Amino acid sequence: MRRALRQRAERRQLMTAEPYVLGELRRLRARVPQVTGALVASVDGLVLAQDTGDVEPEGVAALTAAALGIAVRLTDATGRGGFRELLVRGEHGYVATYAAGGAAVLTLLAEDRVNVGRLHLEGRRSGARIAELVDGALERPDLAP
Repeated sequence: MRRALRQRAERRQLMTAEPYVLGELRRLRARVPQVTGALVASVDGLVLAQDTGDVEPEGVAALTAAALGIAVRLTDATGRGGFRELLVRGEHGYVATYAAGGAAVLTLLAEDRVNVGRLHLEGRRSGARIAELVDGALERPDLAP
């Protein structure tokens, strides 16, 4: 029961960062026009902010959490350290996921013609900025349970 209450309080705290995170997503999409969607989710799959267009954000967040679990296990098993990023290339483009602190991940959807180096550069930068925003929201004592 206490764990569930603590998790709800943390989710409320994370949601206070939503307008700032959404602003960062929009700035990222402006910097890389081939990014067709972006979302930030908690590591357990809760959508914190999204700008995904016609893609269903809750499903993408849930799949991101599942992929994150596998990626973390893979990096651990191979001695590669903590999770940083995951890139999947499909027939019609890319799905890239970046660590955004310890509590969140950034997932980007991009066209096949995107410059992958630029995608990584901007995704990493935005992931770091989002980490500051999310971690800052979690540290605010006025929002604690």
